[in-house]
Amino acid sequence: MNPESLTASAAINFGLAFIVLSLFSIFKKQPSNASIYYARRLSKRHNVHFEQSFPLSRFLPSVAWIPRAFRVTEDEVLDIGGLDALIIIRLFKFGIYFFGICSLIGLVVLVPINFGDQDEQSSIYHSMDPFTISNISAGSNRLWVHFTCLWLISFYGLYLLYKEYDGISVKRIQLLRNLRHQPDRFNVLVRQMPFCNEHKAYGCSVDHFFSKHHPNSYCSYQMIYDGKDIEDLLHQAKYVARKIEDLRGKLTVKKRDKESLLLDVSQEDDVKIALFEEKQQKIVHKIRQLQNESMLKGKELPVAFVTFKSRRGAALVSQTQQHYHPLIWITEMAPEPRDVSWRSLEIPFKFLPLCKIGVVVAASLLTIFFAVPVTAVQGIAKLEKLKKWFPPAMAMELIPGLSSIITGYLPSAILKGFIYVVPFAMLGMAKLGGSISKSKEEIKTCNMVFYFLVGNVFFLSLISGSLLDELGEYLTHPRTIPSHLASAVSSQADFFVTYILTDGLSGFSLEILQPGLLVWDAVKSHTVGGSGDEENPYLYSLPYFRIIPSVSLSILIGMVYAVVAPLLLPFLVGYFYLGYVVYVNQIEDVYETAYDTCGQYWPYVHHYIFVGIVLMQITMIGLFGLKSKPSASIATIPLLLLTIMFNEYCKIRFLPTFHHYSVKDAVEHDELDRKFGKMEINCENARSAYCQPTLQSANFLASKSTSSQPLVSSL
Repeated sequence: MNPESLTASAAINFGLAFIVLSLFSIFKKQPSNASIYYARRLSKRHNVHFEQSFPLSRFLPSVAWIPRAFRVTEDEVLDIGGLDALIIIRLFKFGIYFFGICSLIGLVVLVPINFGDQDEQSSIYHSMDPFTISNISAGSNRLWVHFTCLWLISFYGLYLLYKEYDGISVKRIQLLRNLRHQPDRFNVLVRQMPFCNEHKAYGCSVDHFFSKHHPNSYCSYQMIYDGKDIEDLLHQAKYVARKIEDLRGKLTVKKRDKESLLLDVSQEDDVKIALFEEKQQKIVHKIRQLQNESMLKGKELPVAFVTFKSRRGAALVSQTQQHYHPLIWITEMAPEPRDVSWRSLEIPFKFLPLCKIGVVVAASLLTIFFAVPVTAVQGIAKLEKLKKWFPPAMAMELIPGLSSIITGYLPSAILKGFIYVVPFAMLGMAKLGGSISKSKEEIKTCNMVFYFLVGNVFFLSLISGSLLDELGEYLTHPRTIPSHLASAVSSQADFFVTYILTDGLSGFSLEILQPGLLVWDAVKSHTVGGSGDEENPYLYSLPYFRIIPSVSLSILIGMVYAVVAPLLLPFLVGYFYLGYVVYVNQIEDVYETAYDTCGQYWPYVHHYIFVGIVLMQITMIGLFGLKSKPSASIATIPLLLLTIMFNEYCKIRFLPTFHHYSVKDAVEHDELDRKFGKMEINCENARSAYCQPTLQSANFLASKSTSSQPLVSSL
């Protein structure tokens, strides 16, 4: 990629970011957009104030939201979104701290060292080559400076990782103490209990087992039922309720407009409403019949939520084996009631391994399928070489500047467009994997998306770019493939700069603008006659499965290129600053907290960053070898071993804190409840917390707020 292409990409991304962020700052000031840009605040019944009448300032761009985001403290983020939301912010801060120091080292030390030497074999096709390690002559002693910087950067990264892991674990322990009243502390999910032949049910088996083996702590149980029939009827009833509501709305409009033949039209609509109401009553009657205890008994599944009188009892049962046969009486801590994936609990336990294998196979096929567009993107980026294989591409040079735009901006933009749908596709696959909670589904999705991005965006971009660059030589000298793949890391630095620019400037800007919701709201208001309002804001949960893998990939790319191409690092610092202010705004105003795992995302984030550090060190081992400095390669191996040992220590030191609820904490929390007289109240709340949606009383009438005070007002 030549300097003109890189400049074109930067100019387009900065220009788009400026326009999009300016539009956001204007749109956010409009009361009509409150349901989009203040969805969380409206859902919490918080007042949102706008400037009175139509002052000019409401239609001028501003940056007031940026300093406001920097003033939001971590404690405020923790109170608003929970520890999981705070992990998103800590991830951006990690990037700022790490790449801030790396940028300083790179610009002050490595860039002058790289530029001061000249490798005659260095490629002339890449604009950043004079500032990368590829510009260092083979066997040069200057490579020892890179070796020293590699050790410094690695140790600094490990120090930050340890500090973050320790800090998040402390916050998790404190949060568990503050949220000790939650029902999941008293409940255990039990599966694979034996069938009671005497009573023809699973329930009595659960009661008998825990009454006998845990008589002092056992309280009650709640069975899970096969609710597919009830769920179908509920969907029908909700559909009929919407029809009734629409007819009543149309009838109100007709009466207000005083249409001709009003009497006949009103009578016709009244008849339709009466027919739908009669149909709704029949469906509700069927639902209540199926919800009857005698009918439910025959639909019991070998799954139950068991409630205990104390947290200590629940912790002991969830973390111990209940039967000598490990596939009977399987226990684990229950997720939050709002976090339960009820559909997954209905999957027979024996089919879960097949579901998991199916998810892995489907994710692998999707990864392989996406190799095609990624390779095509690299073909666009390597236009000079592509013209040899596709002569019509030379026509692009007839228009001045077009080839720079196509090779500089288009590849990263197309790649981001392709991979935008990947997290949602992976989430759909994870939902079929049998996870007991929505949070575990999203954590699995994070893993799949991260390794998809590492495989397709990082490794395949290197491989495909190298293959297109040296395809003829590969075919004639296949033994040179490993060395060429190692050198491709430095040759692809330009492409990853454009990728970071597109992902950060364009990606974060579009995230905060929410163009999809703006278009949908406009279409909805001009078609069905309604749009989002303070009663029905566009409220969605924070998409961890989309944010964490993408940001982690950027950290990985930055780590691999920290010593190889230091000029990439300042772009990453800007990337993390912009991401920080964008997601502080989104957490504070837009996204709701659908669940809180109390920080269980962090061990996975730690692993992703660890993978980045290891790849950085392996890459440098290979590059030192290519630069005829085998002593530096050998001296880097102990660093790699120390990094792996550090990761193993973190697993031993911190990981159990995130996977288990310690008996010590459980006992202390029980003692606090007994001290303040809340033990019985919390236990009673836990007993009734886990009720299947199909067993709850359905309300098919549109619920209106009893408050007459508008939430959106002008000052």
